[in-house]
Amino acid sequence: MNENFLSQEEIDALLGKKSEVDECVIGDVEKDIIGEVGNISMSTAATTLSSILNHKVLITTPRVSCVSFKQIIEECNIPKVVATVEFKEGLTGENLMMMDVPDATVIADLMMGGDGKESRELGELELSAVSEAMNQMIGSASTAMATMLRKKIDILPPDVMLWD
Repeated sequence: MNENFLSQEEIDALLGKKSEVDECVIGDVEKDIIGEVGNISMSTAATTLSSILNHKVLITTPRVSCVSFKQIIEECNIPKVVATVEFKEGLTGENLMMMDVPDATVIADLMMGGDGKESRELGELELSAVSEAMNQMIGSASTAMATMLRKKIDILPPDVMLWD
């Protein structure tokens, strides 16, 4: 690191640009850096969601571990609403946000004027509402990262789908 800033090479390594390996080892310093980036980014995303819903949104402290994408797929409970966003400029790689379907239905209900207590089906309209919320959340998280890293970061529109 140079003057408390990460180089592009260090950012790429932290975001997993290297080819997938069976074993991944990261040190405590790297875990702390990734945790702090995650905490700041997701705090901003939670604030954005809170504004959209006009309700308080709480997040937990991130836990950092090194896993393969395959492991994520194998170990996550489905169904999930998943947003994948590619970085267009500033960073290389993708951002993946997953949300449990019951949480997505509450968000959709609140966005459509409901009280968030009734269970809705996750149809096209609800998925579209949640897609917009996730788009804004990831956008604000990217802006927070850009500020933190002091570089322009631009993202492509998210690809949101239901994993079931």
